[in-house]
Amino acid sequence: MIRTAVDALLANMVLVVSFSAWLIAQVLKVLFFMIKNRKFDIERLVGAGGMPSSHSALVVALCVSLAIEEGLRSPLFALAIIFACIVMYDAAGVRRAAGKQAKFLNELIREFLSGHAFNDTKFKELLGHTPLEVLLGGILGGVVAYGFYYW
Repeated sequence: MIRTAVDALLANMVLVVSFSAWLIAQVLKVLFFMIKNRKFDIERLVGAGGMPSSHSALVVALCVSLAIEEGLRSPLFALAIIFACIVMYDAAGVRRAAGKQAKFLNELIREFLSGHAFNDTKFKELLGHTPLEVLLGGILGGVVAYGFYYW
């Protein structure tokens, strides 16, 4: 029964394409981080933020896959487009703003610690994406989906 369920999930091309785009984006994040910072950080493989946006890659791959499988008039495609817009807006807007606030708080704590005893808890700064990271993640998702279906 479990094998049947796994086989069914692996046969779902939309699911396979979407998660493949996500995985490729996550691996690229690790590589780009290594090139930029000259160090390996495994947290980049599962962490939020960074280039390219894996959230954008996943939802755009989902949209393109559904467009190919169901057509542009499909209610599923419409749902996926709306979902993608929300995810991409959140990645570039809300989570990015939260990351900027965390960065400011970390700087404030650093300054305060230079002369006073204080709780030195660090906040996660890499929460969101720049618009470019979101755009390139979306392009990656579209290319991966197109490649699965037409190459």
